[in-house]
Amino acid sequence: MCTSIVSNGERTLIGWNLDILDMEYQVTALKERVSIDIDDNGRWLPLFGASCQGDFASMPTCWPYDNRSDPAGPDCRTVPQVNTSLLLGETTVQEVRQYLGRGKISSLPGITYQAQLSDREGNVLQIVPGQGYLYKERPRYSVMTNFSPFKRNREKHPWMGWDRYHTAVRLLEEAGDRLDVPGCFAILRATAQTACPTVVSMVFDPAKNRVFWCENRQWDQIKEQKMEGQPLSSL
Repeated sequence: MCTSIVSNGERTLIGWNLDILDMEYQVTALKERVSIDIDDNGRWLPLFGASCQGDFASMPTCWPYDNRSDPAGPDCRTVPQVNTSLLLGETTVQEVRQYLGRGKISSLPGITYQAQLSDREGNVLQIVPGQGYLYKERPRYSVMTNFSPFKRNREKHPWMGWDRYHTAVRLLEEAGDRLDVPGCFAILRATAQTACPTVVSMVFDPAKNRVFWCENRQWDQIKEQKMEGQPLSSL
């Protein structure tokens, strides 16, 4: 599931709804990053969130599954690996973009993970393994739910999030250039889910290095973390 938005008005704001079912997670709030970590056999992997270098990583599942996203050899980097590297400050969005020009990024066997990545300037990199990638230089806004931007609604699936996509686009259009943090949370609230529940809603203000989030749709219980650490040396 999930909904990812990037808005570039008077300020850049990134919003993210993590919608998962029967998976363990935790929010890790450090001066270097604020991430949503997923339990991988007792190991917590940072897969979604913001780094102090201003990058944001999101990873909506793409429906329907496309087997072209499966790993195509040992040299493939996976979307989860890319997101973890971004959140740990080991690479940047621009370096990922350069890598896409010469290497391959895959998903995991049997599932198509896509990515919407953004940097401090509000540039957006969308990756759909096996289908391609789109680089948007500071777009007015960018939205990704659970369908491929290359296929859009040509292949329909109950979990593709076509309705959530259009709800987010409509609200971003209505907000214009004046979207603020509460307004970004309002969009996340309008696109939150209960069947596959929204467990974390997060807003990132990269200019101020501040991350805001709430859990389990408790919109009146917003937490905040200011990141202050320096990014690690990049690859």
